[in-house]
Amino acid sequence: MPPKIVVITGPTATGKTRLGVLLSRRTGGEVVSADSMQLYSGMDIGTAKPAEEETEGIPHHMLGVISPFESFSVSRYVEMASECIDGLLERGKKVFLVGGTGLYIESLVSGRVFAPAEGGEEIRRELSARYDSEGGEALLRVLAEKDPETAARLHFNDKKRIVRALEVFYLSGKTISEHDKESRTLPRRYDALKIALSFEDRADLYRRIDRRVDEMMERGLEAEVRSLIEKGLPPRSTAMQAIGYKELAAAIEGKYSVKEAVSIIKQESRRYAKRQLSWLRRDPEVEWIYWKKEPDFEFAVQRSTSLMEKYGIISA
Repeated sequence: MPPKIVVITGPTATGKTRLGVLLSRRTGGEVVSADSMQLYSGMDIGTAKPAEEETEGIPHHMLGVISPFESFSVSRYVEMASECIDGLLERGKKVFLVGGTGLYIESLVSGRVFAPAEGGEEIRRELSARYDSEGGEALLRVLAEKDPETAARLHFNDKKRIVRALEVFYLSGKTISEHDKESRTLPRRYDALKIALSFEDRADLYRRIDRRVDEMMERGLEAEVRSLIEKGLPPRSTAMQAIGYKELAAAIEGKYSVKEAVSIIKQESRRYAKRQLSWLRRDPEVEWIYWKKEPDFEFAVQRSTSLMEKYGIISA
């Protein structure tokens, strides 16, 4: 049987960090982040990285572990996070995987094995240059010869996925479709109790998101973005694509005002929350906790504790 862990997830601004801290304190557990942007160092305000006073002394792992100048992937996250979780489990700790990046959570819990990525940088550059010179339709035809199943799902404008699919084939001799099928037959890495937080009324969620964006600006998000730019972080880097950072970077470049940037950040954050909800609702295993106007953490702790007892993670 795979080891048991607890996942606390949900759309942005729903109180995941707070619930993770409360449950960890009650059970002697520790938190492992499942947020794709909280991984980066120096990006604290805009990613809602929990401050020291918010963690209340509960160890939080996978926060600020890489430089924003580094490239990162879900496969590397799975490698790092699974090593971290396994170490905690060996020490007898309860593990709370807390965050809203659904792909990271699903890939980690499922035990997914990824197609090769290491050593592919040169091939990737060559394929990218070939895409630019020959065009997407030509490279998609090449992919159709190697991996017709994947090619049939892609549009010729989808440069990233076409290049990745060809890269995988040239590195491994297998299609990305074959890698995905093999991955789905593997046993789960963890037996996860999945608890998701949201609001009964979507309007209350959106109001909370808007309020948090305003709080981020008050805490100095614009200065944080300026600092990253001054350090030479490229505008097109993965880290700078985080919501809040790319919009303020554009405002700093003069494309629009900071006030307009804040409005866009709120809009994009609401859209992101909607995508997170859509992702989670595909999963029948998720146990939902719905807030009314504001989070009720006393109720959430009671409900989560009951679920953990039922799941055999803690004793009744």
